[in-house]
Amino acid sequence: MTDRPQHARLHLRLLILSIPLDSALTGPDTGGDVAGETQRIAAIKDPFALLRAATVRLAEAQQEVTELSRLRQRVISELHDQGMSYAQIAAEAGLTRGRIHQLKQSAPAPEGAFLGNARLIIATPLKQEAGNSRPVLAAEDFSAAQRLGDLARSYKLDPSFEHVPIGGEIDLNREDMIVICGPRLSSHVADVLAQDPSISFERAEDGPWTLRDHESGISYRAGMDSTPKTNSDVAYFGRLPRPDGQGLIMVLTGIHPQGSLGVVHLIVNDLADLYRQVGTERFSVLVNVDYDPANNEPVNVRLLSPFYRHQAD
Repeated sequence: MTDRPQHARLHLRLLILSIPLDSALTGPDTGGDVAGETQRIAAIKDPFALLRAATVRLAEAQQEVTELSRLRQRVISELHDQGMSYAQIAAEAGLTRGRIHQLKQSAPAPEGAFLGNARLIIATPLKQEAGNSRPVLAAEDFSAAQRLGDLARSYKLDPSFEHVPIGGEIDLNREDMIVICGPRLSSHVADVLAQDPSISFERAEDGPWTLRDHESGISYRAGMDSTPKTNSDVAYFGRLPRPDGQGLIMVLTGIHPQGSLGVVHLIVNDLADLYRQVGTERFSVLVNVDYDPANNEPVNVRLLSPFYRHQAD
């Protein structure tokens, strides 16, 4: 007997493969079709306004093409993993086998979707240090953001950078956002983290922040807050609902900045495995980071917990 839901999903995936990319660039934001949008821009009288509009539209179109290419590559990989040959996929999608191989090889790797789609916002927190009148950004947070940005670009994403200001007020209700910040510096981020049923930040009786794994009942503290002190930190890494409930946001933060840099090390080196583990769904995990005290660079990064997958409400 045919599994109808599975058959329907297969049909949808093959349909995606057969759609020309330029035909996907239509809709209410483009005036119905690509030609109509081009004509609208061409009709702009002010040459500088025309230049701006054409530049914006080209960027939008390229981002759409990149994401559709990534989607097609992911569908090809999924169908092949399910047992279909490339020749079968090509025949069902109305394409040649050579074209299927070309699409698979030329598109951005699907694990880039773990980070986001098209544009990516990376936010890092500003801090007020004693004796310094100007807000500062931890060197580790700066390095973490830059390394994430470089990784995003390698997957043809377009990263931008901003700061969580002193006071912690930031709009978290935006698509494709990664926040490198903990609850101490932003109540907005703290509210997002509070939704996690498996892991939470807690203050120890003697003052330092700890991370508690509610599934195992274990609380972890940073090496610099322990006796004897060690060159290690513990970090939180997860994807949780945004405050408006209309999407998800990724949050990563160590108890100290060294932990945040360690999580980024994990992402950069194991992105494909992370994508296989949790895809683009909700999750959280605890990470241990051993670092070199001379430069705070991670030297060993390992998971302290399983990947906890959170169910949608």
